[in-house]
Amino acid sequence: MPTVLITGASQGIGAAIAGAFAEAYGRDARLALVARSRDRLAGVAERAGAGGAEAVAFPCDVTDAEAVARTAADVARSLGVPDVVVNNAGTFVPGGVLEMSASDFREQVESNLTSAFLVTRAFLPAMVARGAGDVFFMGSVASIQGYPRGVAYGAAKHGLLGLARSLREEVRRHNIRVVTLLPGATYTASWAASGLPEARFMPAEDIARTVVEIHRLSARTVVEEVLMRPVGGDV
Repeated sequence: MPTVLITGASQGIGAAIAGAFAEAYGRDARLALVARSRDRLAGVAERAGAGGAEAVAFPCDVTDAEAVARTAADVARSLGVPDVVVNNAGTFVPGGVLEMSASDFREQVESNLTSAFLVTRAFLPAMVARGAGDVFFMGSVASIQGYPRGVAYGAAKHGLLGLARSLREEVRRHNIRVVTLLPGATYTASWAASGLPEARFMPAEDIARTVVEIHRLSARTVVEEVLMRPVGGDV
């Protein structure tokens, strides 16, 4: 009966992860859905709950440390300590070094990296005290490779992988598993206007199923990093 917290749960990969856990566990799933959009979260919660899962929306700006702390307390009161924390929230604004404003750079670092630090820090003490749990980070192929006009996103995702690797060394003695997914182009709303066919992208559901299946492995095994790309290569 996993309790799963998912950030960026209102759309895209985050919504797909909520759906995958709801499908896999049905009435045994408790889902804490976190994002800024209250209306979209409500829709995801309704769809996840249709199969019997207990899905609760927690609107929150995960770049705000105080808001994250309040949300962590609300989740603990409502659903208990998460068994799984999925740091999926993030944003992408294209731009190279000479064209990217300092504010846009900071916003992407805050959204993709600082948010994961804040959320993990908020839920980690209870997971350590329990001596079990899974922490997932939604990295990217941009965590391991540079791309033109992706300076802020690449810097943030490289940092996210570094955060995950450091956390892995800190918490393995507490039986907490740390997993980083490194997906390439995945078909979500952000790619819908690209003009490329949907078949050129990975489906978000594949990323979601990967999270569920890694969680289902024996507690004696951790998959530290998973690199996933469209079969045709990078877009």
